[in-house]
Amino acid sequence: MMENSISCKILLSVFGNEAPHHSTIWGGAPTTAVTEENFDAVRKLIIEYRHVTYREIEASLKISKTSIQKILHEELGVRKLVSRWIPRLLTEEQKAARVNWCQKTLQFRKLKKCEKKPTKVIRSRSVSKKMVATFVSKAGHIATIPLNEQRTVTADWYTTICLPKVITELRKINPERRIILHQDNACSHTAQKTRQFLTEKNVELLDHPPYSPDLTPNDFFTFPKIKNRLRGQRFQSPEEAVDAFKNARMQMCINLRGESFEKQ
Repeated sequence: MMENSISCKILLSVFGNEAPHHSTIWGGAPTTAVTEENFDAVRKLIIEYRHVTYREIEASLKISKTSIQKILHEELGVRKLVSRWIPRLLTEEQKAARVNWCQKTLQFRKLKKCEKKPTKVIRSRSVSKKMVATFVSKAGHIATIPLNEQRTVTADWYTTICLPKVITELRKINPERRIILHQDNACSHTAQKTRQFLTEKNVELLDHPPYSPDLTPNDFFTFPKIKNRLRGQRFQSPEEAVDAFKNARMQMCINLRGESFEKQ
């Protein structure tokens, strides 16, 4: 054991954070960490924390990066898209749902052309890094709610702090107008508590296709293929350029028949 501990220290001094974990090299260690127990543990982590990294999984479960890669890519069959873990291969039903969502959204955007132009929002530079939930509409910014010390959005925080503020701000603009909310399929968004809250507040949900972070407007605005398609066009305002970008992104998903895309 002493010899192995010394070996660990030597590796750590040479490779730093890239060194293998102690459990990877100590005498008598299991021949593999690729077990059903670790499958379940990794699966739980990527469901609860969609942005979790290899380093965070390694620190949490005390298994090597090689084992983590094997579990993620070979056993669970997932990959990273827009910094989130999604299934490597989408089913035909999931692809169809993505295409249908884009077609409905494009049609919806055509019907909303008569709405007033978005309001420009002046954003000051922040003095520190903070996690916030931001809500916008075609008319502009609605609300930004800080998560404070929370790492993730929970259904309790979402329904007691976040959504009430958003709904209050929207009602100030037009108390009688219906509210249509578009959100992704995060656990806090699809929880029974959240759905019940939205029903009680008469908020309609615009469905989001499964495993589609590349179709989430607020999370995906740097996209080379779209930039190439827009290059050379002239727009009357920044808002018009953003609209053209969004429409082109929806059309790309339709053209790809629902396949995931990032840098096509």
